[in-house]
Amino acid sequence: MGASLTLRRVGYQPRTNIVKDEKGDLVTDCHSVLAKWRNRFSQLLDIHGVNHVVRQTEIHTAEPSASDVEMAVEKLKRHKSPGTGQILTELIKARGKTTCCEIHKFINSVSND
Repeated sequence: MGASLTLRRVGYQPRTNIVKDEKGDLVTDCHSVLAKWRNRFSQLLDIHGVNHVVRQTEIHTAEPSASDVEMAVEKLKRHKSPGTGQILTELIKARGKTTCCEIHKFINSVSND
């Protein structure tokens, strides 16, 4: 009960991505934040002065069927915080097959590009 009272008092606050640069200034620009994290992890992963090359490989998987998408939507839990896309599970489930078909089309279009 205490957590719900705190949430009502504070209200919803969207997630922010802020880091400090080398000077100690706050950086909020998406590209600068990504560059900062990329530099930090490349420093951490630099073992014995050798910077390892990360190789990207394509993973070939079968495209999900419409029933696969429907089953995945059914498994979504209600009353959970939305992800970075700010799409609520309840909205996806409320639209039913229409949304499942659109999600299926979107996944197939992305995988075909």
